[in-house]
Amino acid sequence: MFSVIFPGQGSQMVGMGKEFYENFDLVKNLFKEADDTLSFSISKLILEGPKEELDLTANTQPAIFLISYAIYSVVQKEFNIDLSKAKYFAGHSLGEYSALSCAGYLNFSDTLKILRIRGDAMQNSVPKGEGGMVAVLGTTVEIIEKILKDNEQNLNVQIANDNSEGQIVLSGKTNDLEKLILILKENTIKNIKLPVSAPFHCSLMNKATSIMSDELNKLKFIDGNIKLISNVTANEISNTVELKDLLIKQIENRVRWRESVINMINSEVNHFIEIGPGKVLSGLVKRISKEVKIDTINNPGDIEGLKI
Repeated sequence: MFSVIFPGQGSQMVGMGKEFYENFDLVKNLFKEADDTLSFSISKLILEGPKEELDLTANTQPAIFLISYAIYSVVQKEFNIDLSKAKYFAGHSLGEYSALSCAGYLNFSDTLKILRIRGDAMQNSVPKGEGGMVAVLGTTVEIIEKILKDNEQNLNVQIANDNSEGQIVLSGKTNDLEKLILILKENTIKNIKLPVSAPFHCSLMNKATSIMSDELNKLKFIDGNIKLISNVTANEISNTVELKDLLIKQIENRVRWRESVINMINSEVNHFIEIGPGKVLSGLVKRISKEVKIDTINNPGDIEGLKI
């Protein structure tokens, strides 16, 4: 059994999806629809840059979704490979929106618009420079949870992403993260400050939660047949009411990617297909299990060898 997985922020690069754009009218049409929907040329930004603008969260989120959706559409319609037979669709943070749109729960233009709003809301929840994220390597969630609990009086830091064995990302205020880095150093725990402009997936995102709650409640979700895995619970989502609620909670809650992959494997998934720019999720899945098969679809040549 296979699962289809969709990447999140950090996978973007100028020129992503270019081969698909040049070779398929279907993709050109999606790029044009995205430009019209967002009232600016996101296609030019994706294909030509500049990188600094593509890296702005309000642009990155709809851009990565557009590439993921375009690749998914090519696999389905141009190569007649039915990915909807997957046991699960799942995505990392914004990738969850790619998953639910490709699975038919939310239409293409609504997903673009909501991700533009989401990116903007997350970017502006905290004044620039006041919050950040730190990746912690080579340790366990349990050890990090204990360090955070032991220091909760002095630090407002949360686990933002539990990505894989030995890769955890923390979010919080910049001064709290500086204090935490010293504590990690004392415990000889390797860490890297990430080049992000906001502390995603923690309580500092509460302004974004409020905005997204209003916006998501305006949207029409469609009942779908494909099972999704939630970032918040790491379990399958069974209905659109629950889906909406979990998408709102997702803004401030931990992305339970490691647990999501383990739960899918425990449900007999032995093949993961990553659809979208980069190979980040494929690398994380590999760290979680050496036993599963992984395909990464980045260009048309990758689809030719795809077997499900």
